[in-house]
Amino acid sequence: MTPQTVPAATFHTRVRNESLGGSNPFEWKVLTSDDVFSGKRIVLFALPGAFTPACSESHLPGFERHYDAFRAVGIDEVICLSVNDAFVMFQWALSRKIEKVQMLPDGNGEFTRKMGMLVERTSNGMGLRSWRYSMLVEDHKIRKHFIEPDLKDNPPGIPLEVSGAETMLSYLRTF
Repeated sequence: MTPQTVPAATFHTRVRNESLGGSNPFEWKVLTSDDVFSGKRIVLFALPGAFTPACSESHLPGFERHYDAFRAVGIDEVICLSVNDAFVMFQWALSRKIEKVQMLPDGNGEFTRKMGMLVERTSNGMGLRSWRYSMLVEDHKIRKHFIEPDLKDNPPGIPLEVSGAETMLSYLRTF
C-alpha cells in the first residue's frame, strides 16, 4: 500500500556550478523530500531504469514531449525518478536530449522503498528497481496514482499501460 503523503527521503544529485570551472563544473547537492515537494504541484513518474527500452523509448520521452502541456495545467515540475545514481541519470538525459523534465536519482532506493514500490529484478540481472508508476503530488500530498498492474506478480517486463504522460495529462485536464 502506498502512503497518502510522499515519504521523507534524501536524493544525492549533481548540479552545475559554473564557479567550479574546468572540465567538471558539477558538484554534489543533497535534496530532501521537502526541497522537491514543499509548496509545489508536481507530476512525478518513476520507472525501472535508465537506458532500458520502454523507459527510454516511451516513458521518459512522453513526459518531455508533453512538458509544456503539464505546465499549462498548473504543474510546477515534471520529475523522472529512478533507482539509478546521479551520473547515470545525467548521461541518460543527455543521450535522450531531455531538457525540461527534472531527473531525480534515487540511487539508494530510499524513496522508492518507502513508497512501497521497490521490486526485486534479480532474475533479470537488474537488482532492486522501482516499479513503474506516476503520481500527482500537491505539497507532499499524493492526490492521484497511476500504478502499472501486476506489482505483486513481478512479471519479466514492467508494462507501460497506465503511467504514461498521456494518462496523467488527461486526468489533469478533467481534474
